[in-house]
Amino acid sequence: MRSSDVDILILPGLHNSGEGHWQARWEQKLSSARRVEQADWSRPDKESWVATVRDAVNNAQKPVVLVAHSLGVLAAVHAAPHFHPGKVAGAFLVAPPSEDAMRGLDLPETGFETHPRAPLPFPSLVVASRNDPFGEYAANEDIAAAWGATILDAGEAGHINADSGHGPWPEGLMSFAAFLVKL
Repeated sequence: MRSSDVDILILPGLHNSGEGHWQARWEQKLSSARRVEQADWSRPDKESWVATVRDAVNNAQKPVVLVAHSLGVLAAVHAAPHFHPGKVAGAFLVAPPSEDAMRGLDLPETGFETHPRAPLPFPSLVVASRNDPFGEYAANEDIAAAWGATILDAGEAGHINADSGHGPWPEGLMSFAAFLVKL
């Protein structure tokens, strides 16, 4: 599958992805990519975030490929049961935060403190770091297995965001292209 064959929906995490973040760069680089905008990036509410993702997917004109980072991964996975059947061609899920990390954030309860464990109804790839402060690698291996996702070991890459040196993230783009070709 080529990127022009799908609607690539970019799902940032907490506080959105600034212009230096790889998601913002991919959004500019990939002509069929667009960011799903949440009402409040700094105070996530599961019901609102899930509804926003659900609506963006179900209203897309082409098959959808999700490109989610951190809390955006959780919004996608919680929304998955509400997608029209067959609408999502695949999901590229980067650095999902663990349940412990979600409970440890200085936020009011968000509803994202527990993760769904049902298999996802579409091909998915979880990209996980060995030293992510928000998601232990073993926890990501476990949740990827529950979701029926393939896991990609990103090495010691931190939270795979601009703060950890992943602005352009060419390795990620190559991994995404390889994932897309297999869909």
